[in-house]
Amino acid sequence: MELRQLITFRTVASTLNFSRAAEVLNYVPSNVTMQIKSLEDELGVRLFDRLSKQLVLTTAGKRFLTHIQVVLDKLDEASSVVHDNKSLSGTLTISANEVLCAYRLPAVFRLFRSLHPGVRIIFRSVPNQHLKQTLFEGTADVVFMLDEPILSTGLTVEPLLEETFRFFVAPNHPLAKLTVLQLEDFHGEVFLVNEKGCTYRTMFDRSFEKKGIDDITYLEFQNAEAIKQCAMTEIGIAFLPEVTVEAEVERGELVALPWQIPDLHVYTHMAWHKDKWLSPIILSFIKAAKEVIAIEEHSC
Repeated sequence: MELRQLITFRTVASTLNFSRAAEVLNYVPSNVTMQIKSLEDELGVRLFDRLSKQLVLTTAGKRFLTHIQVVLDKLDEASSVVHDNKSLSGTLTISANEVLCAYRLPAVFRLFRSLHPGVRIIFRSVPNQHLKQTLFEGTADVVFMLDEPILSTGLTVEPLLEETFRFFVAPNHPLAKLTVLQLEDFHGEVFLVNEKGCTYRTMFDRSFEKKGIDDITYLEFQNAEAIKQCAMTEIGIAFLPEVTVEAEVERGELVALPWQIPDLHVYTHMAWHKDKWLSPIILSFIKAAKEVIAIEEHSC
């Protein structure tokens, strides 16, 4: 078992794509495939399942990754002691849901890349409800989540910014003309929301259940962009964080309804495994994220 095989395995586990892993490692794809096959032959188990075009870690692969991550972290730690950290190099794996990827992280990536151009960043978009698991499985170094205040014994979690959620409609929607809304005004309306399982969808359902309303009509979507587009065509009422619709509101394509959702406190959190060694690369990225999102919070 060679060190390069372990590094290749970790990279493939992070990207879940042989071609992407080869690009990150500056290998040809056939070299990556050969190394993984050799490692699987030596271990006598399959580390990845090839399901159609999707690559996924097997149970054995997940277990192997947990231990390999510890070994490689220790090697990175030893290497950092003897190298000048002003010129960082290596790979950083970040995961977040599609909202934070599109609206919060680009500025963070831009700052970090300007400081450390030699560091490879691997980003994976992951549904909000699965982000914590990526840290426990070792497939991400740092994740960003939209959630209520989080208490975790296995993770270090830092709330960075409270996100405001509102109801948005097209300017011609009947409710857009009202300056005050009553609960009964929502009867017969269609709500455009994320699929069940999404954290803020759960909080949305909870807020209406508290008021004794359980006959709401939904249209469910996987991403914010689809929700926005349907709201702009007057299909229904969008439930979204304000950051996702700033441009549409400024252009007059959507308006916020005068309705406050009680007891809804959602934050952009940054998290990592509490036992993970925070390399100079990770520490620098964490610092960059705090700096950028703190500026965004101040400007809100």
